[in-house]
Amino acid sequence: MIDIRSFIRKNRRLVSGLGMILAILLIFWAVSSPAIVGVSAAKRSLPVYSVERDDKLVALSFDAAWGNEDTQTLIDILGRYGVRTTFFVVGDWVEKYPASVKALADAGHEVMNHSSNHAHFSSLSSDQIAADVSACNQKIAAVTGTAPSLFRCPYGEYDDHVIQAVEALGMTAIQWDVDSLDWKGISAREITQRVLKNVRPGSIVLFHNAAEHTPEALPGIIEALQADGYTIVPVSELLLRGDSYLDNTGRQWAK
Repeated sequence: MIDIRSFIRKNRRLVSGLGMILAILLIFWAVSSPAIVGVSAAKRSLPVYSVERDDKLVALSFDAAWGNEDTQTLIDILGRYGVRTTFFVVGDWVEKYPASVKALADAGHEVMNHSSNHAHFSSLSSDQIAADVSACNQKIAAVTGTAPSLFRCPYGEYDDHVIQAVEALGMTAIQWDVDSLDWKGISAREITQRVLKNVRPGSIVLFHNAAEHTPEALPGIIEALQADGYTIVPVSELLLRGDSYLDNTGRQWAK
């Protein structure tokens, strides 16, 4: 029979090394454990990236911050397919192009908040965020008659205090889980492939107005989604009503 005490005395370095390895493994397990990760993630404040749904609904969204050369073209394309979407607009854009903002609303699209001047919100205080978002809400409401209930962070940048400041205004922060990358000037074919490859029920797709090839790509994307059984709705109609929660990826689930 092995004398355990004698073995440990003779092999102290080996035993010490094994103990260290075991400790590292235990630490790694604790850090990566789903239960631990879930608790940690639950403390974060997140925007809605997507929605868990049983039906095949998807939302197309457009950010409008600078140019305006294709807004009416987008309205016309969406109108041909009977599709309503959500435009997140910057307050400065509203002031420059009020007729386009009204045309969006009149065509049945949601006009939601994308900040007053596309600032980096993580560098602002909560009071500054509240003032910025409220100012944009007022500009949109003055044109459309409806105050926005949804907000999209400029540059998609946020941290806990940004989301909490937005939610304190009674608004819901919206991100996306499918990025068309149309703002990079990629071809209509590449835009279409990216969207159709990554979309799933409950997805929120990001486009931009004034992107070079989006009007060219949009008809094919809509036709493919509809042929696949998807119904395209504005973001507010995609969101779940009643009690819900966000998982650590920002996906909204019913409780």
